[in-house]
Amino acid sequence: MDLAYIPSPSSGVIYLGPIPLRGYAFCIIIGVFVAVWLGGRRWVARGGQVGTVADIAVWAVPFGLVGGRLYHVITDYELYFTDGRDWVDAFKIWEGGLGIWGAIAMGALGAWIGCRRRGIPLPAYADAVAPGIAFAQAIGRWGNWFNQELYGKRTDVPWALKIDADPGIGRVAGTYHPTFLYESLWCVGVALLVIWADRKFRLGHGRAFALYVAAYTVGRFWWEALRVDTAHHVLGMRLNQWTAVAVFLAAVVYFVISAKKVPGREEVVEPAAVAEAGEGEDGGEPARGDSGEAEAKAKSGEAEAKAKSGEAEAKAKSGEAEADGAAEAKAEAGPAEPAEQSK
Repeated sequence: MDLAYIPSPSSGVIYLGPIPLRGYAFCIIIGVFVAVWLGGRRWVARGGQVGTVADIAVWAVPFGLVGGRLYHVITDYELYFTDGRDWVDAFKIWEGGLGIWGAIAMGALGAWIGCRRRGIPLPAYADAVAPGIAFAQAIGRWGNWFNQELYGKRTDVPWALKIDADPGIGRVAGTYHPTFLYESLWCVGVALLVIWADRKFRLGHGRAFALYVAAYTVGRFWWEALRVDTAHHVLGMRLNQWTAVAVFLAAVVYFVISAKKVPGREEVVEPAAVAEAGEGEDGGEPARGDSGEAEAKAKSGEAEAKAKSGEAEAKAKSGEAEADGAAEAKAEAGPAEPAEQSK
């Protein structure tokens, strides 16, 4: 008898009247909002404009969802395109099934399109949103808990996940490793690591994003080995483990080469923000008004000073002329006769 375990929801859907609220979709939506909110704060702190991250997310998020679903359907095609399966299920994203590799790849393509439209560098944008993406993954993995999927091997540890039987999909009741929880906690740690490293070392030019990718893939390799869901194997390892190794190496190589070629962090991440700040400092109406008033006062004072100087000069000349006239009159009159002496 198991004394402690993590229970699973009896259903992944909550009905608000006639409206179904699916736990998987709810977790994905909350994760997206957290990523955009945190990414927006980090972008503004780097010198970008408010709203830029959200505007680019309009491109990145749909591309990421499509990419994540495509990766899942392609790598697990037998779930949708073999005998007894309905290919329409491939479009039922709310039932679970998003591959992070496809989501990041296609999401990056969407972000690149959005960045080009805004005239900003993709690496700088990726650095800003990297921790938010990790937090979004941490939240999104709880969607697998609602669907009772992606659990690991059987175990009786106190934090084991209790899974209900479902003969329709071959699910056997029991307690299993909660790999969704392992990934969720790992992603929180990755997000905090990136935030810390970014502040301490001022990572730029895509290196914060590369750190996120490298750190995530280390954990992914580990918990993939615990999972028991159906997967393709190559040379004794699951396909996702090989993918994690390849992506890890690519991220490390990018980090090293980028640090050598373009050390430091970008001085300008969004030219439009710099131009807007310049207009506020040099061309604002209040600044012009104050400057004009000061200039007028200065000119008025200068004119007054000149007037007083002219007046003083005129008085000086007038005094000088009066003195010259008196001296000239005395010279013409001659010396004065001495007074008569008393006898």
